[in-house]
Amino acid sequence: MSRDNLVWSLLLTILTIPCSLAAPSQSDIDSFWVKFKNAVSTGDKDTVAELTRFPLEMPYGTKSVNTRSDFIHRYDSIMNMEANAQRCFSNAKLEKHENQYEIACTFKQEPETSEDRPIVYSFTRTKTGWKFSGIDNVNE
Repeated sequence: MSRDNLVWSLLLTILTIPCSLAAPSQSDIDSFWVKFKNAVSTGDKDTVAELTRFPLEMPYGTKSVNTRSDFIHRYDSIMNMEANAQRCFSNAKLEKHENQYEIACTFKQEPETSEDRPIVYSFTRTKTGWKFSGIDNVNE
């Protein structure tokens, strides 16, 4: 095969790849969520850190988390700052919000049945897949 034919053949192959392969699928976020939720429920700090984008956005007045080692060191205070992530995530459903997904949680002193859910954990798609990207208190 000549060089020109090889180039055209490669180009044609690339152009015929279905667009759905490039776009994130629902199963991508679902698989991420299962892995992330399981890691939080078992307290697997390393896996949660692996699934986190840095710097991790934090609520107003809270020092940002810039590195994996800082995240692991501060894990308990991050994941249980105002909400009990383990408790909240056990039954929470991801909700799509613009270009990311979110989980809204109650304050840790409130029952999970409360409709007041101001603590929001955000998840964003990156080049390497879905990542935990921030926490916010929407009341602040």
